[in-house]
Amino acid sequence: MTRPVQIIGSYLSPYVRKVLVFLHCKEIPYQIDPIVPFFGDERFSKLSPVRRIPVLLDDRVMLCDSSVICQYLEDRYPDPSLYPRDIADRARARWLEEFADTRMGDIFIWKLFNQRVINPFVFGERTDEAILNQALTEDIPNVLDYLESELPASGFAFGNFSIADVSVAVFFRNAAFAGYRVDAARWPKTASFVDRVLMQESFAQLAPFEDRMLRTPIAAHRSVLAGMGAPISAETYGTNAPKRGVMRLG
Repeated sequence: MTRPVQIIGSYLSPYVRKVLVFLHCKEIPYQIDPIVPFFGDERFSKLSPVRRIPVLLDDRVMLCDSSVICQYLEDRYPDPSLYPRDIADRARARWLEEFADTRMGDIFIWKLFNQRVINPFVFGERTDEAILNQALTEDIPNVLDYLESELPASGFAFGNFSIADVSVAVFFRNAAFAGYRVDAARWPKTASFVDRVLMQESFAQLAPFEDRMLRTPIAAHRSVLAGMGAPISAETYGTNAPKRGVMRLG
């Protein structure tokens, strides 16, 4: 590999987290430009025309979208495999990934994390209590009811650790950042599944960076992460002024 893998995107993004877990599991070294997408410059807009993260650059491609990136990593670095071998299981795993990226992303990020974290601390806007209340009382319970019917009582979704486990679990880190935890009495399988997956070393090694970023002003993210030993890239696509993207999901 003539150019190391570079990831553009914040440790706090569930979509970036998904890719970083893949890289860790496959033991692929990377460098990261930990920008919040709202603070990407015009060069970032050219790399990611909908201003979403993550973006991957290596010696062969530039890719946007976490699902596209993970499939590329699986195809280029097939061992260990993070997709089920069985055709039917692989299709079901991809469905859970799609459900997580779209439905869970809309609810856990834009109706929960956005309202409790992004709007007040990035844009200085008030939380929309109606949106938040609908997420907490209707949308999240509906998602958890579905997951409770799909997830195993023990182990992982398809035997070995896979894209399905990663895709679902990444959103529960952001839910926790926004003060939400799964009610284990009401959704016991989902609660235990989330705990099992987030305890995996590939997730645990990211947690110190994520936790610190929550307590660090955005302008200081790079320097603080570098001081913690994160693999920070030499170049950044970040800027000092926030700019909203044209699409919400990443």
